[in-house]
Amino acid sequence: MYDLTLTFDNGPDPDVTPRVLDSLGKRRIKTTFFVIGEKLADPKRRDLAARAHREGHWIGNHTFTHSIPLGEQSRRGTAETEIGRTQDAIGDLAHPQRWFRPFGGGGNLDKRLLKPSVVDYLTRNRHSCVLWNSIPRDWDDPDGWTERALDQCSRQPWTLMVLHDLPTGAMAHLDRFLDRAGAAGARFRQDFPPPCVPIRQGEIALPIDDYVSSIEESV
Repeated sequence: MYDLTLTFDNGPDPDVTPRVLDSLGKRRIKTTFFVIGEKLADPKRRDLAARAHREGHWIGNHTFTHSIPLGEQSRRGTAETEIGRTQDAIGDLAHPQRWFRPFGGGGNLDKRLLKPSVVDYLTRNRHSCVLWNSIPRDWDDPDGWTERALDQCSRQPWTLMVLHDLPTGAMAHLDRFLDRAGAAGARFRQDFPPPCVPIRQGEIALPIDDYVSSIEESV
């Protein structure tokens, strides 16, 4: 038996997110969708975020452009541009905890995630920063990720997994993964393991130095 929290990054996608929502709905599994802000400018994509919200999923912030990890961006105003604009786009779909997930540049948990001005922004605006402890690399291995995901789940008591509702073909295997995880004793839950939430509602709850760059900002 183990606990498993699923999250989906980089959507919504009009061809993939509906299928993901259908798969989750059939099994009454609730998750979090960490959305890309600029995608919500498309009414069809925002409608998908609204559908996810109606069906009990949480909507989180995963930056506006998902282009360069925040800890590598030297320009000032990064937080407002990448986090603030996305939160505005999410609007009334936002969770009270104001979930935010930084872009890891391939799932990396290192100093590329944040920089001091971003941490200041997150604390000032009472965001909660959500990391992860499982990256089965579904975007990189769309047909083989499920075995890796099951193995990662079996190695820890509570897994917070990052998947992607993107048109890579990976989510064609979601039903099989969910059924195999359930058969292996997974208890699906929506909340996050505390060690994966170093900032909660603007309060720094865990050491974050390993995730914060010392980059010098320019105008």
